[in-house]
Amino acid sequence: MAKETKKTSTYNVLDEGKVGEVQIADEVIAIIAGLAATEVDGVASMAGNITNELVGKLGMKNLAKGVKVEVLPEAVIVDVALNMEYGYNIPKTSETVQERVKTAIENMTGLHVEEVNVRIAGVAI
Repeated sequence: MAKETKKTSTYNVLDEGKVGEVQIADEVIAIIAGLAATEVDGVASMAGNITNELVGKLGMKNLAKGVKVEVLPEAVIVDVALNMEYGYNIPKTSETVQERVKTAIENMTGLHVEEVNVRIAGVAI
């Protein structure tokens, strides 16, 4: 019986090099985005759906929680869902998150980030 493998979306970053090709999975970009977003002051945590919340309660950490990545031929579009800390300016914090996520992905992968959409899902007190 063949073992089923989880199909993940990957794409080539460098495929004409002399040594070989480099492929990056969408999940890697989502993890980079999630880590960059949580480093911003005012971001309490990433917000996920009910499945992510249950996985977190079982002790498994999902570093891509609250992040959706769409890789297009020319660009990357990232959607992040955040829980903000009470008392922080939402527009300023969201703008900082957008800049950090864009910079982190572009510096680590070399891909062009076209959009970083931020959704505030809650406020932590």
